[in-house]
Amino acid sequence: MRSAAIAAAVLCLAPGVRAAGASASEAAACAAVHMSSPGWSDLEATNEVAGAVLRGLGYEQRVDTLSVAITYQALTNGQIDVFLGDWSPAHDRFTQPLLAAKKIERLHRNLSGAKYTLVVPDYVAAAGVRTFADLAAHGDEFRHRIYGIDAGSPGNESIERAINGSALKDWSVVPSSEQGMLAQAARDIARKRWIVFLGWEPHPMNLTYKLVYLAGGDEFFGPDFGGATVSTVARAGFIESCPNLGRLFSQLTFTVAGEDELMSAIDNGKQSGSDAAAAYLRRHTDELRGWLEGVQTRDGKPGLAAVQAALGARG
Repeated sequence: MRSAAIAAAVLCLAPGVRAAGASASEAAACAAVHMSSPGWSDLEATNEVAGAVLRGLGYEQRVDTLSVAITYQALTNGQIDVFLGDWSPAHDRFTQPLLAAKKIERLHRNLSGAKYTLVVPDYVAAAGVRTFADLAAHGDEFRHRIYGIDAGSPGNESIERAINGSALKDWSVVPSSEQGMLAQAARDIARKRWIVFLGWEPHPMNLTYKLVYLAGGDEFFGPDFGGATVSTVARAGFIESCPNLGRLFSQLTFTVAGEDELMSAIDNGKQSGSDAAAAYLRRHTDELRGWLEGVQTRDGKPGLAAVQAALGARG
C-alpha cells in the first residue's frame, strides 16, 4: 500500500540524518498539528502525552473535541492531521473504505491488548450474571437498560445489535457521554444497584471499580471480550508533507498499564492532563527515547535532548 511504503520510507531515515520535516518548507505546513478527541479519557491522556512531546520539539498542538464519525470526516477533508484513537474492529466500518480510497493513512498500531464490551460490577457477576445470555433473566434488576456512550458511536451500535439480536428486545440503550455513563455507574455501584454498561481497557474505571467483563458477546463486539487494537491514522499526504512528524507518530506507542497509569493520575490523582503527561514522560525515559529515535526538532536539532530539556528530565 502507498501508506505503508511512505511509512517505511519515514522509518528508514537514519537517526543522524536531518528529516525533511525540519526544513523551512515543512515549517509553514506542519508547525501546528491538528488532532482530535471524542472526549474519551484514554484519548485525552495520549493526546496530552503527544502534546508534551510536540511542544518540546517546537510544534504546536491543537485538539478538537469531535465525535468518532466527524473525526474521520475531518481527516478525509484535511481538517485534522492525526487521530490516535482508531479502535479496531470497532472503527473498521469507518476506516476500511477510507483506507481503500486512500483518503486516510494508517501509520501504525499504537496499543495492543485493549478490550471493549459490556461490564457489570462484581456483585452482579457474583449473583450469576457473567455472560450476555445471563442478562435477559434479570431485566427488572437492570431496569431493562444498558448504558452506553455518545449516540451513534460504534460502541452504542454494537449494544443495539446485541439488543436486537437476542432476548433483550424490550431493553434499550441509554446514550450519554463517557463521563455521564460513568457518573451513572458510580451512583449505582455506591448503592449496590444493578447496572450493565460499556466498559473498556485501558481506562481508570478498571482501577476504580471491581468490574467483570461479560463473555458471549463475540458476535457484537468480537472475540476475547471485544479484544481490540488501537492505531494512529493520519490525513492522506501527512507523512509525505511532514516526514519528521510522520516519523514521530509512527513510533509513538503505548501500553495498557501506561495508559491506566496516566488516566489514574488525571482522574484519581487530580493532576492536570499536561502535568500528568510531563510526569509520566520524566518517569519513562526509555519509552521517550524510543519514540524520538531519529526525530528532530522543528528547526533541525536533536529531538530527544530538546524534549528532555523542556520537561526538565534527565537522560
